[in-house]
Amino acid sequence: MIYLVYAIRLVFTVYSLMIVIRIFGSWFPKLQNSKFMNFIAHYTDPYLNIFRRFIPPIGGVLDLSPLIGFFVLQLLQKFIFMLIL
Repeated sequence: MIYLVYAIRLVFTVYSLMIVIRIFGSWFPKLQNSKFMNFIAHYTDPYLNIFRRFIPPIGGVLDLSPLIGFFVLQLLQKFIFMLIL
């Protein structure tokens, strides 16, 4: 059971780090076309697009979807831990 908890925590941590990389990568236009950033965007954008539909960027520039995405990931992780523990 403890290995399952560690595995779930690892998955959520890696995905959260991918979102952070996506955020910082968006600040550098040259990085956005790299294979690595395309890989990160491929896995994070579908999740973040869920929130972008409901919360448009403020002033056309400030995207709050990653912040909401982090919050929902934390809630989901806690909910899963409540179910299995």
